[in-house]
Amino acid sequence: MRGRCLDMVHRLARADERIVFLGSDLGFGTLKKFREELPERFLMEGINEAHAIGLAAGLAFDGRIVYVNTIATFLTRRCYEQVALDLCLHNARVRLIGNGGGMVYAPLGSTHLAIEDIAIMRALPNMAIVAVADAEEMERLMPQTVDWPGPLYIRLGKGYDPIVSDPAVPFVLGKGIAARQGADALIVTTGVCLGPALAAAEELAQTGRSVGVLHMHTVKPLDTELLLDMAHGVRAVVTVEEHTVLGGLGGAVAEVLAEEDFPRMPRPPRFRRLGIPDVFPDKYGTQNQLMSRYGIDQGTIVKTVQALLP
Repeated sequence: MRGRCLDMVHRLARADERIVFLGSDLGFGTLKKFREELPERFLMEGINEAHAIGLAAGLAFDGRIVYVNTIATFLTRRCYEQVALDLCLHNARVRLIGNGGGMVYAPLGSTHLAIEDIAIMRALPNMAIVAVADAEEMERLMPQTVDWPGPLYIRLGKGYDPIVSDPAVPFVLGKGIAARQGADALIVTTGVCLGPALAAAEELAQTGRSVGVLHMHTVKPLDTELLLDMAHGVRAVVTVEEHTVLGGLGGAVAEVLAEEDFPRMPRPPRFRRLGIPDVFPDKYGTQNQLMSRYGIDQGTIVKTVQALLP
């Protein structure tokens, strides 16, 4: 996913002279062809993310479209003040590409786990947030980022994730995707959680339960119209995310459902959030091991939906 994203930045830069790439302490081989072909638009900062964001803002004020790439925790937590004031306050056209969203860097421990990045970026006015499901969906996303009117946070998965997105379904930044229709329950996901959600819905179908899947690749702005359309009539809604349950996709969906009247229904759907609890993960291992530990997997999704359906 990361390779496809950065390759797309290079491809887009060839066609649009406004585009600049700015990296922070990345490997020397990162975008080597970009650096050789367009050296005047390839910048590599050291370990100074706050300065990198200020530099990106200045370039944006000068008419450039800047793509900044580094590890997600450094791009969100370490320079949050600069992101808020230099980018969001001025609605600067800077695209923040965060490597290793969620628990990708599980072998490195909690210092490198971006488990609250969606929540803190979602709190910033003007900031948009997107987390695609796989490399092919990333390729459909990137051309749409060029003319996005303000700052944008692009959350990257590990790479080599299974291809689960459907190229036949139009991809529109800012709009959700109805990946599967269902009458009994609705699973709402973002990022790489689309795969286990689809698998869980298929397993539930074998037991006679009709479960829809809504892929919210764009967490902000949230496609509330599609969410409410798919939530009306179902008896349960479950959100699944590789992120803390506080303030991310689950929080966004809960806010929408809590304020909806659900007319013509005896009661609103039951609701559960699946994700990382309010903890710093205290184990090392692989991304999949930590996701299973916190129930961000097919089996837990199935059990949760079953428990909610009478």
